[in-house]
Amino acid sequence: MYGLPQLNEVAADLTRSMVARDRYARLAEVLTRALPCDAAAILRLEGDQLRPLAVHGLVPEVLGRRFELDAHPRLAAICAASGPHLFPGDSELPDPFDGLVAGEAPHLAQVHSCLGVPLRVDNELVGVLTADALAPEAFAHIDTDYLRCLGTLAAAVLRTSLLLEVAESDANDRGSLAVRLLNKDRGALPEMLGSSAALDRIRSEVELVAGTELSVLISGATGVGKEHVAASVHRTSARREAPLVHVNCAALPASLAESELFGHERGAFTGADKARRGRFLEADGGTLFLDEIGELPLELQPKLLRALQEGEVQAIGSDRPTRVNVRIVAATNRDLVREIDARRFRSDLYHRLCQFPIHVPPLRERPEDVPVLAALFAERAMRQLGTGPVRLTPSAHAELARYTWPGNVRELQNVIARAVLKSSGPRSERVLLEGAAITAELDGAAQGAPHSAAPVDPSAASDPRPLVDRVLEFKRSQIAAALERSAGNLAAAARELGVERSNLHATVKRLGLPVPGRA
Repeated sequence: MYGLPQLNEVAADLTRSMVARDRYARLAEVLTRALPCDAAAILRLEGDQLRPLAVHGLVPEVLGRRFELDAHPRLAAICAASGPHLFPGDSELPDPFDGLVAGEAPHLAQVHSCLGVPLRVDNELVGVLTADALAPEAFAHIDTDYLRCLGTLAAAVLRTSLLLEVAESDANDRGSLAVRLLNKDRGALPEMLGSSAALDRIRSEVELVAGTELSVLISGATGVGKEHVAASVHRTSARREAPLVHVNCAALPASLAESELFGHERGAFTGADKARRGRFLEADGGTLFLDEIGELPLELQPKLLRALQEGEVQAIGSDRPTRVNVRIVAATNRDLVREIDARRFRSDLYHRLCQFPIHVPPLRERPEDVPVLAALFAERAMRQLGTGPVRLTPSAHAELARYTWPGNVRELQNVIARAVLKSSGPRSERVLLEGAAITAELDGAAQGAPHSAAPVDPSAASDPRPLVDRVLEFKRSQIAAALERSAGNLAAAARELGVERSNLHATVKRLGLPVPGRA
């Protein structure tokens, strides 16, 4: 029943001109016609895990999962096989796609027939293809040579697509394509998971700017994944072999910020018992990621601007500058244009940083990404908590879809992790996340939110000011009240507010409050 005509059909379909994503999807679709299966998947090996490139007959959330070989013995067995591997119907090894077959309830979609073929390029494993059927003995009469030929065709498609991806992403790179194709470090690449138009736009913008030396400013609310965008810019640039150095500007005490960025000589100030290179020198040849750049102290901004314009830094206590070759990527959750208007951010620094802006929209504006991200976080929770396979029911997906996610991707990850923990049983049992479990976590998070204990000001709903201005006003009122209660003692006010004294002093100045005369 399955032989040369099916192979001819596969070969004809796969010779069509398509972009990589379409070619993978087409291959998965063709496999379900070439085999008596309910579902097929093409997975790429990245380090010690398999990443789905395309699936057919499986729920879309599978594309968000990452299958660690240590946690999935069937996939590990396929990777170790020298050719097609057919699992007996009574195999006790858990199937990675149980509960994920499309059109079946998660508790009913039990795979009874499974086969896999390792995909190799020049004897190096680059991925696997899998086929699953709900019917027992579905593959009992499939010829091994037929499967081997099918695997050879699939490997050729995967090889061609990966080579094209490499060539298109860096046409001027004369290094070995095979080395980059088979690079085991690819598993460490940052991921921007999702299928929304917004995420496709961001991927296109990253691809466009990565090959340049332009400074990139990434904007977006807290928790949307700006750091992943920054890492993607670095990892797809010509600087990818050099360091990516992360600096959280919001965590820099004003008194130490200059030393942190530019370094210092031994004895430059009290406590400087040894020299420090600084983050600019650490990132020399690579990328410096300035996270929360809107929090950078105003007095340090001219020095940062000079470093960017002149391409050199001068350590505290040194009498000579040092040349550096650094690409800048910055991120902020603030509206820097408003910050400029409020004289809290320098316009010349803004224009130097914002040579290429990328905006990451909140999760509520890209609901298509929620199921894929939820699946990824469910897989992570399974590994971290040591549970059985995690499956989300339709009611769970419905609850995830109705929520607006004010905490964005970070909140989604926390909700999934807590729901998995509370729904889990023994290690061998599958964890089925129902809608009620998700609802309980969302309701519990809302009840436990810090703002829920404070009375709501009815006038706040009609306040026409932007949120950032209202937050600043709230900060002013809280700090002023703490200073009044402490009779102007900065140290006492800092203890009451739970912040460092130096940070409070800088915040008082930045907010335009009277600076107390006593410490």
